[in-house]
Amino acid sequence: MPGPPAVSEPAGNPAAAPEPAAVPEQDVAALDTTGLVRRAAGGDQRAWQRLVDQYARLIWSMTRDFKLIESDAADVAQVTWMRLLEHIDRLEQPARVGSWLAATARHECLRSLAARKRLVLVQDHTALDEVAVHESELDERLLADENAQAVRKALSRLPWRWQQLLELLMADPPASYAEISDQLGLPVGSIGPTRGRCLARLRVLLQAS
Repeated sequence: MPGPPAVSEPAGNPAAAPEPAAVPEQDVAALDTTGLVRRAAGGDQRAWQRLVDQYARLIWSMTRDFKLIESDAADVAQVTWMRLLEHIDRLEQPARVGSWLAATARHECLRSLAARKRLVLVQDHTALDEVAVHESELDERLLADENAQAVRKALSRLPWRWQQLLELLMADPPASYAEISDQLGLPVGSIGPTRGRCLARLRVLLQAS
């Protein structure tokens, strides 16, 4: 099964990226897709929120097209946004972030369906040869379960404040930097660099799992 579109190798440590200068809200609204992606990759919360506002419906419509149950749809949406959060500074074609999100969501929907199908097949008293025909689908369920568990496990191994930060950034709509600062006691200027350190550590944990 094809995965999400390829991303280029990171140009450097995201934690070392300087905090971008503030951009007036009207200027963020005027940015094209490439500009939004680049600003969001640099830690601009308003740009990230604009991306969420622009593409959240696309992801949810994908889960509806695949007729996922509500809990599976929520998992797909969360994993899709997590993937973008991980790769946003490495997208080869920022202008096509919508296509990237659609392909990622589709990939996760297929994994979720395969996972759900395996549960049905395991409970179905069919002939052994019929079970063998669907063996690859059963493996997909295992992979999907392991993928979701790996993300949750990796998140749980981050410091509590980092877990809260990522959850706030991935909320729909995402919390503003001011709200994150109030809730977590982080200076607004440190949220962008902290996000970079969170994601760098999360990548290490996912690769090691």
